[in-house]
Amino acid sequence: MARTSRLESSTGIYHIMVRGINRQSIFIEERDHLRYIDSLRECQEKVGLEVYAYCLMGNHLHLLVREGSEDIGNTMKRIGVSYVSWFNWQYDRSGHLFQGRFKSEPVEDDGYFLTVLRYIHQNPLKANLVRDIESYRWSSYSEYLDKASLVNTDFGLDIFSGTRSKAMERFIDFHNELNEDSCLDINEDNKTLSDRNLIDLVLQRYKIDLISLQNEEKEVQDEILGFLMAKDGVSLRQLSRLTGMTVHRIYKLGKGTQTENRPPVCPYLVKYGII
Repeated sequence: MARTSRLESSTGIYHIMVRGINRQSIFIEERDHLRYIDSLRECQEKVGLEVYAYCLMGNHLHLLVREGSEDIGNTMKRIGVSYVSWFNWQYDRSGHLFQGRFKSEPVEDDGYFLTVLRYIHQNPLKANLVRDIESYRWSSYSEYLDKASLVNTDFGLDIFSGTRSKAMERFIDFHNELNEDSCLDINEDNKTLSDRNLIDLVLQRYKIDLISLQNEEKEVQDEILGFLMAKDGVSLRQLSRLTGMTVHRIYKLGKGTQTENRPPVCPYLVKYGII
């Protein structure tokens, strides 16, 4: 079956989502995040890619970008090849890392631009990784609050207000507002297993408490971690929390056994006459 053509944006601005194949982690250590950001910066310099927002999660990522001198598909391929080559070399693996073609949606107006901007920055918060947006290191939110190095923050802030102090106040207020934004979702189909589910699975199948797994023989660790990593929605971060083992160690042990509607218009944007 032929794949569906990507919807083109008249503004050249896209919300993009990339996920790991079989939901596997695409960022394991700090250097992985830094390397992907470097790949974005390289495309910024080579083809004029304009980055408005990013958020690098464990097994997926979100971008808000404007294509440069080449089609966005070619740019994403350029970034993907660069990062995957490095990642495979770094972790002694081969083959695909990303789940097929990246997903994208056009961003055609200021109101939806701001909705996507907030959705991307709130990803870690909604995934319960942090208690506040500012605490998450691997998103562009901090670039808006401090000095921007990769992201064009002026474009988004100018939508809020032409006065920078007022724009920042509205930007922060807007990002702290409760909402039901969905945008281009990862769509995990509610398959995520709770901590209790995982603990019970291992206890019933192997008669071992997960927190004591690090004290077992390597062969036992391989077997159990491979079993859990093959489950839909189980993240390395979750396994690290339950076992007390580092994310990198879990990945190295278990890697060989792994098998679009827009949200409603936000009242906040209407309140300040932004849309």
